Amino acid sequence: MKSRKPRVSLSGIGRRQFIQYGALAVGSSVVAACSGGSGTNTTTTTASSSPAASTAGDGIKVGVMYSTTGSIAIVEKSLQDATFLAVEQINEGKGPWSGKQGISGKKIETVVVNPDSNWDLYNQMSKRLIDEDKVVCVLGCYTSASRKSVLPVFEEKDRLLYYPVYYEGNECSSNVFYTGAAPNQQITDSIPYCIKNFGKKGFFIGSDYIYPKESNRIAKAELVKGGGQVVGDEYAALGTTEFITIINKIKQAQPDFILSNLVGDSIPAFYKQLKDAGINSKDIPIMAYPTTEEEIQAMGPEFAEGHYSSFNYFQTVDTPENKAFVEQFKAKFGQDRVTNGVMEAAYLQTFFMAQAMEKCAKEGKEFTTANLREATRGQVFNAPQGTVKIDPDNYHTYLYSRIGKWKADGQAEIVFATKAAVKPIPWSQALYKGRVCVHKTPDDRSNSTVETKKDLPVEFLKAAGT
Repeated sequence: MKSRKPRVSLSGIGRRQFIQYGALAVGSSVVAACSGGSGTNTTTTTASSSPAASTAGDGIKVGVMYSTTGSIAIVEKSLQDATFLAVEQINEGKGPWSGKQGISGKKIETVVVNPDSNWDLYNQMSKRLIDEDKVVCVLGCYTSASRKSVLPVFEEKDRLLYYPVYYEGNECSSNVFYTGAAPNQQITDSIPYCIKNFGKKGFFIGSDYIYPKESNRIAKAELVKGGGQVVGDEYAALGTTEFITIINKIKQAQPDFILSNLVGDSIPAFYKQLKDAGINSKDIPIMAYPTTEEEIQAMGPEFAEGHYSSFNYFQTVDTPENKAFVEQFKAKFGQDRVTNGVMEAAYLQTFFMAQAMEKCAKEGKEFTTANLREATRGQVFNAPQGTVKIDPDNYHTYLYSRIGKWKADGQAEIVFATKAAVKPIPWSQALYKGRVCVHKTPDDRSNSTVETKKDLPVEFLKAAGT
C-alpha cells in the first residue's frame, strides 16, 4: 500500500480565496495566501459587520475549518478534500451542480484554517473567521471537543456552523446544522446487531474526551436494555498508541465483542496491537463508530478484516450518485484514495449550504444568518448514500443506518442497512425518553427542548421533499 503525503490541492477550485493560517498564527499574521485555480487573482475584501457584506464582492466567503496536522489529521484531511471537491463542483457547474454555475453567478470563496487538532485553536480560529474574515458561515470541526469549543462562539455571534460528524447527540443548537449521525442513526441499530450476532458481553473502549465517553454511555444503556452486560470500560488519552495494558484487561474480561470509540492515530495502533496479541475478529469482533476506510487504509486491511463499523455511508454503497462521487473524488485526489462516511457528510453538507444560498438568492434575500438558517431547514439532497434531508424541526439530517464488515481489500461488505434515511432524534432515547428538539419557525433561538415522555417511533424519509 502506498503511503500518502499530506497535500492541499488548489487546482480547479474556481474563483475562490484560499488562506492557510499556521497553527499558532491566530493573533495577527496570515502565513500564506494563494489564488484559486482559475488563474483569477483574488484579494481579501474589506467588509462591514453585516453578514451580507461578505457577498458584496466577486464571491461568497465561507470558512473551512479542519485539522490537516496533529493527531486527528488522519481523517480530518479527507473532510477538507471532500469539501474542496464540492466547492469546485458548485463553482464550475459539475457533478450534482451540473447545469448551474456558482450561486446565481457568484462563486464560493473558501477561507481555510488548520487548527492543528488543538481544541483551543478551533475556538480562536472560529472567532477570526467570523470577526476578521467576515465569512457567511463555516463548514467544519470533527471531534465533539472541537465542536463544543466553538459552539459558544457561533451562538454568541449568531453565525452558522455546518457540522458533518456523527456525534453523541444531546444537543440542539439554533446555530448548528448537524449532517453526521445522531445516536439513533448509528448506536441504536449496532448494539442489537452485536447482541444477536456476537453475544451479550461487551467491552467498551474509547479516546478520553466527550464523544467517546458519551457515546459509550448511550451504547452501554442500549446494551443493558437489551439484556446485555458491560464487562469493561476503558479510555486512553487522545493520540495514545500504546494499548497493551487495555488489551490485557480485554483478555481477562473475555467479552463477546469490543465497542470501540477510539479516534485518530489511536485506531491503527489498537487494531495492530490487538492482532499482535493473538486476538482476531473471530475471537472477539470489534464494532466501531469512528473507524472508516481512511484509518483502515492507514493501518493495512489485514488488521481490520472481519471487524465491523456502524456508519451511514461506505464506499461500497451501490447508488449511481456514489459511483459518480467515488470516481470524481479519485480523479481529483488520486486513485489510491478512499472515500469514507464523515467525508461524505462533509460533501453533502456543502450542497445543503449551497442550495440554501441559492434559495436566498432567488428570493432576493441577503445571506444573513437568519435567512440562511430558514433556507437550510428542510433541504433535500441526493447524496452518495441515498436521498437525505435536513429535519426542519431539529436541524439534524435524515440519514441511512448501515453496518459494514471489513474485507481483505479494505472495503466494507454491508451486512445491515435501513430501507431509507432515518429521522434523526438528537437526544438518546435510552437515557432521555421522549426528549426531542423543535425549533420554532422562524427560529427565534429560544429553548427548543420538548419533553414528550413518550416512546418515539422509528420514522423514515418517505420521498424526496417530504
